[in-house]
Amino acid sequence: MRVFVIRHHEEDGAGFIGDAFEDRGAALTTHVFPDEGPLPSVEDFDAIVVLGAKWSVYDEATVGAWIGDEFEWLRGADGCGVPILGICFGAQVLAAAFGGGVEPAPEPEIGWKTIASVGPPVIGPGPWLQFHFDRCVLPDDAVLLADNDIGPQAFSLGRNLAVQFHPEVDGAQLARWFGYGEREIAMAAGTDPDALLAETIAQEGGARKRAADVVRVFLERAVVHAGEAAR
Repeated sequence: MRVFVIRHHEEDGAGFIGDAFEDRGAALTTHVFPDEGPLPSVEDFDAIVVLGAKWSVYDEATVGAWIGDEFEWLRGADGCGVPILGICFGAQVLAAAFGGGVEPAPEPEIGWKTIASVGPPVIGPGPWLQFHFDRCVLPDDAVLLADNDIGPQAFSLGRNLAVQFHPEVDGAQLARWFGYGEREIAMAAGTDPDALLAETIAQEGGARKRAADVVRVFLERAVVHAGEAAR
């Protein structure tokens, strides 16, 4: 299995999600977009992971020059039958690229939070690491899988899966974020960054297992959808 990971910042990585794919024998290729240039041919990969970003999808000043290219590339991947896993900003990109949208959340969501299934449980309650200020407005054909008081937390869109939280992040990655300005952002939102880092380290064992569950659900749903499309 060939998995393509879109990063938007140097300090980001696939973390536990990447480990879960590699545990299944996958080979990962990462690309920082847009800094490392155009995205490659979707036909070279069997699955795509879109990671988070500091920006808002609707912020023309920061993403306006390139977000349309990412939208188009992901729509092309979907059209070629390549399943996409969107994480946080990646989930918002999926929503916006396929007919939905993104809007400011009623309040920041930072820290380890639980979520609730909508319908049969597909994504577990967590806790999951949250670090975002926006929320998805789902496309009409999306299926909401989990939510909380802030907004949608997981949804499927055909063969694609999106989660608003960060199943990939361990303590080391959160520490990198803090070194690139996220510490000040957390403090401004009323979160103690040192306490959050300590909790993230304490959660690593469970977080690794929960990330593996996300990858399992993603791959199982992609297989089911491919079978339905072939009928």
